[in-house]
Amino acid sequence: MGVTAAVKRIFVGRPMSSGELEHTLLPKVIALPVFASDPLSSVTYATQEVLLVLGTAGVAALSLTMPIAVAVAALLAIVVTSYRQTVRAYPTGGGAYIVARENLGMYPGLFAGGALLIDYILTVAVSTVAGVDAIVSAAPNLDHLRIPMAIGFVVFVALINLRGVKESGVFFAIPTYGFVLSIYFMLASGVIKCLGGCPIAESASMELHPHTTLSFFLILKAFSAGTTALTGVEAISDGVAAFRYPQSRNAATTLAVMGVFSISMFLGISWLANSMGVVFSEESERTVVAQIAHAIFGGGPMFYLVQVMSAAILVLAANTAFQDFPRLSSILARDRFMPRQFSNRGDRLVFSNGVVILTLLSCALIVIFKAELNRLIQLYLVGVFISFTFSQSGMVLRWRKVKGPHWKRSAVINGVGGTVTGVVLFVVIGTKFLEGAWIVVSAIPLLVFFMRSVHKHYEDLHMQLEHPDRLPADRRPGNHHLVILVPKVDAAAARAIGYARSIRPRGITAVTLEDTNHAPWRRMAQEIPIVTLPKGGRVATRLKKYLREQRSTMDPNDFLTVLIPEVLGSTGLLEIIRRPGLHRLKASLLGERGVQVLDIPILKDEIDPTFDETQEPARNYAVVLVSGVHNGTLQAIEYAETLRATNIRALSFGLDPAQTMALGNEWLSSGIQHPLEIEDSPFRDIGVSLLHYLRQFKANGKDRIVTVVIPEFVVSKKRHQILHNQTALTIKRRLLFEPGIMTASVPYHLED
Repeated sequence: MGVTAAVKRIFVGRPMSSGELEHTLLPKVIALPVFASDPLSSVTYATQEVLLVLGTAGVAALSLTMPIAVAVAALLAIVVTSYRQTVRAYPTGGGAYIVARENLGMYPGLFAGGALLIDYILTVAVSTVAGVDAIVSAAPNLDHLRIPMAIGFVVFVALINLRGVKESGVFFAIPTYGFVLSIYFMLASGVIKCLGGCPIAESASMELHPHTTLSFFLILKAFSAGTTALTGVEAISDGVAAFRYPQSRNAATTLAVMGVFSISMFLGISWLANSMGVVFSEESERTVVAQIAHAIFGGGPMFYLVQVMSAAILVLAANTAFQDFPRLSSILARDRFMPRQFSNRGDRLVFSNGVVILTLLSCALIVIFKAELNRLIQLYLVGVFISFTFSQSGMVLRWRKVKGPHWKRSAVINGVGGTVTGVVLFVVIGTKFLEGAWIVVSAIPLLVFFMRSVHKHYEDLHMQLEHPDRLPADRRPGNHHLVILVPKVDAAAARAIGYARSIRPRGITAVTLEDTNHAPWRRMAQEIPIVTLPKGGRVATRLKKYLREQRSTMDPNDFLTVLIPEVLGSTGLLEIIRRPGLHRLKASLLGERGVQVLDIPILKDEIDPTFDETQEPARNYAVVLVSGVHNGTLQAIEYAETLRATNIRALSFGLDPAQTMALGNEWLSSGIQHPLEIEDSPFRDIGVSLLHYLRQFKANGKDRIVTVVIPEFVVSKKRHQILHNQTALTIKRRLLFEPGIMTASVPYHLED
């Protein structure tokens, strides 16, 4: 095990096979802390946000706290009821994006999905910063460490999530349930004390200097601030697939429990804040919950317990986003609206690329807004209510289409939910637009444009790969020309000569950078002419010019392959780092139309001075890697047919059962003469699985070799490279140090 793998094992844990996926499904008792920590934690600052807005009109305006809290609680009940219907109707998850796309169309679906993605990024930033606020409330001397603490918490939650869904749920269960119990104990103690006269909060005598008048607009603004209590409600609908069977029923039950907890805690905190005369402003050192707990428990151990549990649940509330952002990204990637890397599962069966991207984006937000909760929270809620509105509206149309038992009642429930959340959406935008909501309102269309562009690229890719006018011609051994690059006449160059002779191409030439290589080359391969590239300029530029001249004299359907021999001093990443120029050259040649690149490596320890490396290998097994039946694959197969291989095999790795079955059926119907072998890759590492497969040939580089033919897509714009997995690069790195393995890159150029 390498150093990198060992460190990864320590922090992330042992790799899990795809067969263990079902064992990661969550029971309800674990699913609650995994998916409901965000809505549960939001009760710690929802009341606080209401008080902050009302306080701008003076202390008298705080009497409206309870009416506004009741209105928010009613809205929360409506949304929870509506989403219970959604999880039953869509057991595969996807939430607002799937509902809106299937029932309202592509663009509403993308707006809902984009709004949720932005909301999840904000959830991580807001919840961790709120957790830091709770810590600073108990220990004000830590105020200068806000940003480092917030970033540290984000990274901590990310690492826990990289260990797996179930592991993170078990880890977060104690603080989540501890928070619920501590808040209920605080509420019960407060109600009991209030029977004999409520204790007065330390801020009750604080003077507020009104700088606005109490108006209907201000009440709407306070209401929109209180709707932060609804953040994260949609998380369960996005993650239905993570529940144990029966998934829909378990998700609906968990949603109901979450609703009961959130509504009761929010109303209880609001009532106590109103009864104890809590006043809150941006200058307040303690949060509203901290003031209530301090008044009830007098600053004793229970006060600190409530603060610790509040801080813990606020920090861990980011877990909800860490569960749903990667999951939603994977669904969007499956539908070709996000880079396909987001659909890949990591070692622990989580969508680790989504976890990493979410970590980076949320940390950037924390730094940009200097870990200030009041600034960050102004960006909140727009995305939440966009997804609420599109989801409920889509459900109404669904009920009208499918009908079924009690469909009218269901449509009414979702209709009420969609109407109310739509009204609240306009209220939120109207009241928070100038205070920061404009950033989110602007960002969502940009994200939708990005997703639509990604989809267009993948659609163009699919069209070109399937286009009948670009089907490769039938090419055989006589249609091949070779150019051997000779930086130095050594054992690797000798092996390249033996390989070139074995495939009997139409023509072979050699090119070198130094005239001093001519004499030793003629002694080794007199029949192969060698030329020196002109001096001046980059090696890649000079070599490409030579290749274009050669290409211009050939039949357009002929292959032109550059053989690149290299002697490797050692195995491992350090050897690759030591030779950046050669690797850049190989990558650059892939962009040259009509040129293939065949790498012929040899380890220094493999070199036998008593063996003639120019000897032709007796057996050359060609293995063509296959991801689909398309023009790129057909071209790679025809390339393999020009190698005069002992036999040719097509190889694919089954990462998804449905895709594997479709590939097998398509292969049979295409009539390709070569057999397709589908190997299992239980740990989703194609490089390792390929090595295990190739070792059956017992290649030694002398009399037995294997040529791995890799079809590669070459995009016309560099920015499009991030939309592809770069699997070929990973495979070539794995195979570089394997004895007797040659890799042939066969590029398929895509038009803009």
